[in-house]
Amino acid sequence: MKRLFLIAGLMTAFLLVVVAVSAQKTSFAGTWGLDKAASQGLSPRMQGADKVTLTITQDANTISLDTKIEGGQPPAGGGGGGGGMGGGRGPGGPAGPQSYNLDGKEATSDVTFGQNTGKLTTKATMSGGSLALMRKTSFTGQDGSERVNTTTQTLSLSADGKKLTVVTHREGGQQQAPDTTGVYNKQ
Repeated sequence: MKRLFLIAGLMTAFLLVVVAVSAQKTSFAGTWGLDKAASQGLSPRMQGADKVTLTITQDANTISLDTKIEGGQPPAGGGGGGGGMGGGRGPGGPAGPQSYNLDGKEATSDVTFGQNTGKLTTKATMSGGSLALMRKTSFTGQDGSERVNTTTQTLSLSADGKKLTVVTHREGGQQQAPDTTGVYNKQ
C-alpha cells in the first residue's frame, strides 16, 4: 500500500513539473543574423544588404523586435518592398522597434501616415512553441475609402534554439506581397 502511494505521489510530482515547464513562454530573445541562402522571398533591399540583424528583447509581458539593415544599395525607386522582417518597413525599419504585449489581447493606438491618421492594432498569440505577431493598420484614404493593411509574422525556434524562422504574411496594401520566410542564426 505504501508503495502504491509512493508511486502515485511521484507521478503527481512529475505531472506538476511537466505542466509548469509547458506553461512557460518560449523566449525568442537574442541577436539574430539573417541567413539569406536559407530564406525565401526576401525584399530586394534585404537580399542586397551586406548584413541584416534582428534584435529581440522579451520579458514576461512584452516582446520587441528591431531590425538593422547594413550596407548594400536600396532598390531603385526607394521602396522597401515586401520581404521579411525589416524589408524597409518591417521591425526596425524607419518606424523603429515594434513592440507587442504577450497577454494575448489586442492593443490599439492612433498613428499618422503622411497626412492621414488611423489606427494601429497589435496582438501577440503564443501557440505551442511559436508566436504569431499581428500588426494591422487602418485609415481613411484621400478618396474616403477605408484602407486596411495586416501583417502577421509567425516566429518559431529550432529544437536547439539556434535558428529562428519568421514567416511573414501580408494582406491589403497597394500591391499584394507574397509570403516570405526569413531564417536567422543566433549570434
